Amino acid sequence: MEEGAAAESVVAERTVAVPSDAGFTFPRDVEELQFTRTSDAATLPTRAHEGDAGLDLYAAEGARIGPGQRVSVGTGLSVAIPKGLVGLVTPRSGLALKHGVSIVNAPGVIDSGFRGELRVLLQNTDASSEFKVAPGDRVAQLLLIPIATASPLEAESLDSTPRGAGGFGSSGA
Repeated sequence: MEEGAAAESVVAERTVAVPSDAGFTFPRDVEELQFTRTSDAATLPTRAHEGDAGLDLYAAEGARIGPGQRVSVGTGLSVAIPKGLVGLVTPRSGLALKHGVSIVNAPGVIDSGFRGELRVLLQNTDASSEFKVAPGDRVAQLLLIPIATASPLEAESLDSTPRGAGGFGSSGA
């Protein structure tokens, strides 16, 4: 590609131009994602619909989550996230809407070097009802996202912007 030319990528049905000197390259397409079972009760992730961003993660063990409680639920799987990507474990919208069950540390981060069991930290936000997880239940989604790994550098000052230090609530209610 010529210097100063732009690489194009289709994102959400629109074209995004990335200058070639931006120091960012899109990772190659990942056609397969390797998993190993750490439990006989493990279910390999699935995609509910073709083209869905997330892979559904399944519980390999049962759990009871009382109102306001949180629990770590094992999937019985380990995964090899390719370099240049991060795995994000995100809540399932149906569990959140119907049962008030979400993920405490959403999104959970799976680094490319991690090879341990994927565990999901579920929280029951319902004030009065217990939630039961059975082996084989879909409990979360796994997304693969490209990342940049910039090195931290201390500076004497930062460039100024119109927003400046405006944080929480700075844009209005």
